[in-house]
Amino acid sequence: MRATPSLLQRICRITFFYRQNCALCDNAKQTLSNVWDKRPFHYTEIDVMSAGQQKWKDVYEFDTPVIHVEKNPAKEGQETTTAARKLMHRFKEDQVEALMDEAEKDLGQ
Repeated sequence: MRATPSLLQRICRITFFYRQNCALCDNAKQTLSNVWDKRPFHYTEIDVMSAGQQKWKDVYEFDTPVIHVEKNPAKEGQETTTAARKLMHRFKEDQVEALMDEAEKDLGQ
């Protein structure tokens, strides 16, 4: 089965902010994988400690893991912002899906 263009427009974008060697980050990534198995989304990972990520290191260095959940951007390549809906540290699948529901409601506006 293939997704229709209208369905793809309703898919959320999740940006995952993490650090290497972080057990909470590993658990969060597994949670996101479980959600994706039920409900696909656009996905980006950002290692806040990697070169070129100073902006995100300044915001999340001591708060990883963090996810931003947003409606699918109008333009491909559009970056996430700190204004996005967030979950931090320990979160569950139902919490991720609830934020996805909120973001998808924004699509109708």
